[in-house]
Amino acid sequence: MRYAGAMIERISRRLDSDEIRVLGCLLEKQQATPEYYPLTENALVAACNQRSNRNPVLNLSESAVHSALERLHHDMLVTRVTGRRATKWGQQVEKCWRLDRAGKAVLTVLLLRGPQTAGEIRARTVRLYEFATADSAKAALADLAAPPDPLVVLLERAPGQKEPRWGHRVGIDDDGEYIEPVETHAPRPAAEQAAEAAPAGPPGGQAQPTTAPPAANGAAGAMRDFDPDLVMRRLERLEQKAQELESALRGGRGKD
Repeated sequence: MRYAGAMIERISRRLDSDEIRVLGCLLEKQQATPEYYPLTENALVAACNQRSNRNPVLNLSESAVHSALERLHHDMLVTRVTGRRATKWGQQVEKCWRLDRAGKAVLTVLLLRGPQTAGEIRARTVRLYEFATADSAKAALADLAAPPDPLVVLLERAPGQKEPRWGHRVGIDDDGEYIEPVETHAPRPAAEQAAEAAPAGPPGGQAQPTTAPPAANGAAGAMRDFDPDLVMRRLERLEQKAQELESALRGGRGKD
């Protein structure tokens, strides 16, 4: 997929797919769950690999996320917040790329989901920023696409598509070619694998109802009920309780 125009000036180099996912997650969590932001590396790994609101679904390792953070920190696109028990990370692109609230929400969706139509962007930014009308979403896109250093661009309409899509420009190479993220396949629910392995129906053409084994149904239900934001909130609470316990123990020693 080719973008027109030169490399943008707001960043010093193109970003790889790991860096794009890390930045997108930091932006998303800052807007959607600000009470649990900035994020620890463990929470950020969970955010990068969650199955909802991501395209493609990735399976990044802790070392891959850490390396991406270090590169982004070198470019001053993220900031490190050192606490008593854990180091946390926040994004700096809001300042570096001069984003307002509407633009930040739009870019977040494009970083996490890839190219989108204007209608999809408006629908999928509702947790981050509510556009009153379709025209207001298009105005935010127009601002991000304005020269001399646009962050988004309107792509050519592909065959079979009713509407053109918008894409971000932070991951294009020196020739203006868009770097599509490579999907790293996370383990699929057991129910999906069981469905693929099920034998074909009888020759009469009438499909017979099939049910996955109880264990598979349980795995599929657990995956549907998985809420990455809830996991991160619980992780943050555990870290806070650990800090409170440590402070109480220190106070007890002081009294002795």
